[in-house]
Amino acid sequence: MMLIRAVCASVAVVAAMPFGAGVACAAPAVVGKTYADAKSAIADSGGTAVVESRVGDRKAESDCVVTSVRDSDFLDSSGKSQGKNVLVDLNCYATYASAVFPGYSLGSPEGRADYGAALAKKRAAQAKQAGGTGSNASG
Repeated sequence: MMLIRAVCASVAVVAAMPFGAGVACAAPAVVGKTYADAKSAIADSGGTAVVESRVGDRKAESDCVVTSVRDSDFLDSSGKSQGKNVLVDLNCYATYASAVFPGYSLGSPEGRADYGAALAKKRAAQAKQAGGTGSNASG
């Protein structure tokens, strides 16, 4: 009976042991950033950004928004890690929906935030332009 318990305990310990060593690379918090900013942050943390999926075609890839990120766990044909790849999913639609472009509904928190930011940016550009024309007047 004692021998059976010892064998069962040994099997349990072996079953709980991890097989092989994984590559440690924690994906940085880049969700919500543009792909260009995310790619830079991932490179700074020692990883390589790899686009896993992309929805939409309204923006250049560098301007797409990262919607999710995770470490890659893929191995090559010899069973070795392919490095510190970080998989990102991109949203390349317009940030908020309009009559012409799909995107976040203005009824959603994301849509309202994006619309508010775009409106503030537009107003700042208009104020800057209005201020610039007044200073160019000759008197």
